[in-house]
Amino acid sequence: MVRDGYFYGVGCLFAAGVIAWLAAWPYAVPVLLLAAFFLWFFRDPEREIPNAPGAIVSPGDGKVTEVSLVTSGGIARHRISIFLSVFDVHVNRSPIAGVIRDVRYQRGKFLNAMSTHSAAENEQNIVTVEGDGRTVVFKQIAGLIARRIIFNFKVGDRVACGQRVGLIKFGSRVDVLFDRDAAIQVKPGDRVKGGATLLALLPVKQAETQPVHAGTAGEREAH
Repeated sequence: MVRDGYFYGVGCLFAAGVIAWLAAWPYAVPVLLLAAFFLWFFRDPEREIPNAPGAIVSPGDGKVTEVSLVTSGGIARHRISIFLSVFDVHVNRSPIAGVIRDVRYQRGKFLNAMSTHSAAENEQNIVTVEGDGRTVVFKQIAGLIARRIIFNFKVGDRVACGQRVGLIKFGSRVDVLFDRDAAIQVKPGDRVKGGATLLALLPVKQAETQPVHAGTAGEREAH
């Protein structure tokens, strides 16, 4: 469980105890239910991370709402958008292994995360990760009721594929942008799990081999 779950959950349990002591236990039931919700919402299950070469994994749990081509920084890229409802796990994970090259927080609106406009207009954290000569950008986007985005790393830090990197509190959205030559593995409507679901496969460059120098007949005899 994420540490925040204990903060909210234990706080509500304490409040419920005070209410039951000052009034009567039935009045504490709604607060107990709220405590149970917080303890459930901030769950953080273990995941089996795919080890396929060139793997791009989902940075969050939810439903794929869009698979499209967009222009980012003057370059055409694939974009996969994932909507996280209040019923999904909200722990975010790195889509690839690599080094964090940029972290940029953008203040903005709190539109419905299902809306296409939310990708550009909503408050969000934009993270660029570079690994194996490839750059993948993922965005933690606030939603209609999301009011806090947490990211636990800084520029220069190295992350593993599927490693926990942050959290968005309550309903939200994550976008992943990557090169056009990747093979997409999901489609709109699919349910995905953070760190466990393979979103796409990037072509892997084959290691170059050095030619073997046979040498002349004289050189071979000398050896």
